[in-house]
Amino acid sequence: MGSRIKMRRKELHIKQAELAETLEISNNHMSSIENGHQKPSLDTFIRLCDCLNVTPDYLLLGSMHAYNLPQDILDKLRLCSQEDIILARDFIELLVKRNRKKHITDSPISF
Repeated sequence: MGSRIKMRRKELHIKQAELAETLEISNNHMSSIENGHQKPSLDTFIRLCDCLNVTPDYLLLGSMHAYNLPQDILDKLRLCSQEDIILARDFIELLVKRNRKKHITDSPISF
């Protein structure tokens, strides 16, 4: 879980100290969570998910938004050619980059 927290934090260009401050925990505690030496409290875990814009299943299992993807989209992708699936993947990557840029330019993380 800690490695996914660290990876996602870096994807969003959030410094560890900034995330710790937002979560109202020490930087040492945040480091220990990311290194797998400590587990966050339930309250901190929920706020982590919110700050990192991920679902709990992603942090726990590594499956980002898997259960939020409508089944009909998966079914339709199965009917596509490999070339179309690659095109869909590239389009989704563009959306992720656009949202990442938007997140960076938005106001700082707050609750």
